[in-house]
Amino acid sequence: MPLTLSANIPDPDGFYDDLLQAHDGLSDAESHALNARLVLILCNHIGDRTLLRDAIDAAKTTR
Repeated sequence: MPLTLSANIPDPDGFYDDLLQAHDGLSDAESHALNARLVLILCNHIGDRTLLRDAIDAAKTTR
């Protein structure tokens, strides 16, 4: 399965708002920890190591 890099989230603005609200009131360290937990939860859900490696590569080259 190829990595999807085009917009694929219904109501992306609503999701972005949810994400910002999750960080509301957190310190920088707490915010970083939340992001790390979220990444690990989503990686576990995906479960495909090749796809995850492709995502890491895409994140490193996309700015």
